[in-house]
Amino acid sequence: MTDLTEEQLRSWVGRSVQVSDVLTLEQALRMAALLDLDVPPADGAELPPLWHWAYFAPHARQSLIDVDGHPVRGDFLPPVALPRRMWAGSRVRFVAPLRIGQPVSRRSEILSVEPKNGKQGRLVFVTVRHVLSNEAGVAIDEEQDIVYREPLTSSPSPAPPAETKQAEWSDALTPDAVMLFRYSALTYNAHRIHYDLPYATETECYPGLVVQGPMTATLLLAAFCRRSDARVEAFQFRGQSPLFADRPVRLCGRGSGTPGTHELWAEGPGGYTAMSANVIIETC
Repeated sequence: MTDLTEEQLRSWVGRSVQVSDVLTLEQALRMAALLDLDVPPADGAELPPLWHWAYFAPHARQSLIDVDGHPVRGDFLPPVALPRRMWAGSRVRFVAPLRIGQPVSRRSEILSVEPKNGKQGRLVFVTVRHVLSNEAGVAIDEEQDIVYREPLTSSPSPAPPAETKQAEWSDALTPDAVMLFRYSALTYNAHRIHYDLPYATETECYPGLVVQGPMTATLLLAAFCRRSDARVEAFQFRGQSPLFADRPVRLCGRGSGTPGTHELWAEGPGGYTAMSANVIIETC
């Protein structure tokens, strides 16, 4: 893929596309199974926060799939030449409920394309806004940050442990290859770093299969929601370092000191912070 100038890349800003989907019960049941929930969701029930990521699956033809498993760039997303791409973070506002069984539309727009230089070389950050609406109007307003990076030539160094945080609660789990595959199938995400071990280790130089960032975020928020019945108004997360299959993870949380706001984070082996997040809940 040919490198584009910064001006050419930024010409993608403002591009938009609209798609529609139905929040089927079958897809919600699959998400509930992945999260190991005791009580499955029912038709007409409110869709739990972040479960909208299991809908609006991409429809790229097989001939338009790139070597990494993603659809080729240059249609909606800009044709960034850097080969490694990751979902780096999101900011989500839950404006109104979505319900299982509803038809929903999603309008996506590219808000920014920003080339930068970092410790690992060149990067390009693309921010996309997704607005989900049902017959009552806007239900979810989200911004997603996608980062493109240069190829690795060796396995990344382990992240150093962050300053120890005192969690008010934590859950322990060890995601395995089956869990990663099920989440990729659920979201129709064919990125090979999540299920193809030779590709993940030999081509992208990771030490193992990479745990999906949105799955980690979903697990974090689900762990919080098991401890709180309050309506979630907003959630944001930022990936800081990868998590890998068959390695222990701790999902942690505590109050932030601001009423209605809670700090969440995911720790990898040795206590490094893999993801930081916060959630804002409705207060009386």
